[in-house]
Amino acid sequence: MPFSPDDIDLANTPAVLIDLDIAKANIERFQSYADSHGLRVRPHIKTHKLPAVAEMQLAAGAIGVTCQKVSEAEAMIAGSTEITDVLITYNIIGAEKAEHLKALARKVKLSVVADSVAIVDGLSAAFHDEAQPLAVLVECDTGANRCGVLSPEAAEQLAAHIHAAPGLVFGGLMTYPPAGGEAGVERFMADAKARIEARGIDVPVITSGGTPSMMHAADAPVTTEYRPGTYVYNDRSLVARGVCGWDDCALNVLATVVSVPAPNRAIIDAGSKALTSDLLGLAGYGHVLGRDDITIDQLSEEHGRLVSSGDINLSVGQKIRIVPNHACVVTNLVDAVFVTGAGLNGVEKWPVAARGKIV
Repeated sequence: MPFSPDDIDLANTPAVLIDLDIAKANIERFQSYADSHGLRVRPHIKTHKLPAVAEMQLAAGAIGVTCQKVSEAEAMIAGSTEITDVLITYNIIGAEKAEHLKALARKVKLSVVADSVAIVDGLSAAFHDEAQPLAVLVECDTGANRCGVLSPEAAEQLAAHIHAAPGLVFGGLMTYPPAGGEAGVERFMADAKARIEARGIDVPVITSGGTPSMMHAADAPVTTEYRPGTYVYNDRSLVARGVCGWDDCALNVLATVVSVPAPNRAIIDAGSKALTSDLLGLAGYGHVLGRDDITIDQLSEEHGRLVSSGDINLSVGQKIRIVPNHACVVTNLVDAVFVTGAGLNGVEKWPVAARGKIV
């Protein structure tokens, strides 16, 4: 990572460091794969929450972006005139959110998802008198056991309900499958698509997502669009899955050693408020670059505990770089990130535009 020691010494810690050259390479790697298989790319911005990085993804060939919350979409649109096509992959409930949604739909091409009649009817009530109908996709559970209708038959029925609802237009099918779930996506979506088309309703989009198995997205050829998120930065969980290497991790957390109370133990100034308490099936709370012998075995809010089987060989005031378990959460923990590369003149401090946008 091309942060020089002098640059790093200038940063108060804990600090989040982003190498845009690595991020750009990650973006282009998947875009090339998608282009070669005729897949459209709609990256999820929850990983970076930065309009400038979304613009890098669009410049590489993405057709639009994915957001998770209405306020997140508002922040991204406000930060870039280049973001003109947004999919919000979340059930949207409530009159206040619906008003914000209507305002968004007047600014950009907007689509949302639903997995129940209750969600659809709420959207219809909000959009029935709008000049342009809102595109609504049916969210399908293809094995992740989160949101989504449970069968192709249910997808067909909800698609028909959307098609008939005032103010709405059926936008297609959406899923977030488990890693390696391409076969399930193909079975479910192909069946649902055939059923819906038999009713005379077009299925313009079938969108899937997930970074862990993104390089197998084409194994479900029914898919027309893919929504990777973490791929832009990568993280320890993806290294553990064999998806990438440490050199592909564009986001690091810079921390300072504040105590070395024992020969095999040190304390850093990055705790759960900087590294996230997400484990994602891993042991420890991040990887210390260049020190495979160290485990971050415990976090409190402001402290991280580092242990080693031998001499930890760290000193008070020393800075270390950590690849967190889950990059997406870390982005939402800080007001700003330090970025370098991609033609920048040195290190720049960028505000995280969509930080805290969780409604």
